[in-house]
Amino acid sequence: MPLLGSAAMLLAFDVDAGAIDEHDRWHTHEHLPERMSIPGFHRGTRWTAVAGAPRYMVLYEVASLATLASDAYLERLNNPTPWTSRIMPHYRAMSRGLCSVLGSFGYGQGGEAALIRFSPEKSRAAELQRWLLEQALPGVPGTTGLGSAHLLQAAQTAAMTAEQRIRGADRGVDSALVITGYDSGAVAAFAQEMVGPGSHLNHAVSGLNYGLYRLSYSLSSAEIDA
Repeated sequence: MPLLGSAAMLLAFDVDAGAIDEHDRWHTHEHLPERMSIPGFHRGTRWTAVAGAPRYMVLYEVASLATLASDAYLERLNNPTPWTSRIMPHYRAMSRGLCSVLGSFGYGQGGEAALIRFSPEKSRAAELQRWLLEQALPGVPGTTGLGSAHLLQAAQTAAMTAEQRIRGADRGVDSALVITGYDSGAVAAFAQEMVGPGSHLNHAVSGLNYGLYRLSYSLSSAEIDA
C-alpha cells in the first residue's frame, strides 16, 4: 500500500496570481516542514495543474483520521505563523477533505497525476466502490506509464480554525481518485477513460471533474526527523 497511513487530507485550491511565487516559497520552506513535524503526518506532496483546475493539489498522508483531529494539529491551525497569516488571504476556492483511504494500489509515486473528484449516487455507492476496488484500480500499477491509484472518501468534518477564518470557509471533498504515473499521456488517457461518457463512474456519480497535475514538491516526516 503506497500511501503512508490509513487516512489522507486532500486539498485542491487556487492562489492569487500575484502571490504564486511567494506561496510556493512559503509552502516549500515553512509550511510543509511545519506540517511534517506534527505527530502522525507522514508525507506531504504539492502538485501543480498542467490541464484543468484548480492550480494546486496537495495530499497529506497521515497515520489515521485521529491525526487530523489531534491537539498537535489543531494547535498549529489555531496559531498561524506571521508568514502563514500573510499567505492565507490569497487562497481561493479551497476544497479540503479529511479522508479515509479506501484503497491504494501500487508502489512509489509517479511525477504525473490525475485528480478525479466526484460524489457517488447513494443508490449506487456500494456498487461503484466494488467496481473501483475490484476491477478498475488493481490493474493500474501494471499498466505502462502508470504507477499507483488511490481511492479516498471523506470521513470527518474539518473544524473551523484560525487559519480557515483567514482564508474563508473551505468546501468539502466527497470522494476522489488520485492516479500517478511516469508518462503524462498514459495518465491523461486513463483519466479520460474513467470520466468518459461510457464509463461506469460517469453513470454513478454527480459533480464529476478532473485535472492533470505535475509533481512540484514532496517532503516526508522521516526527512524532518533526520
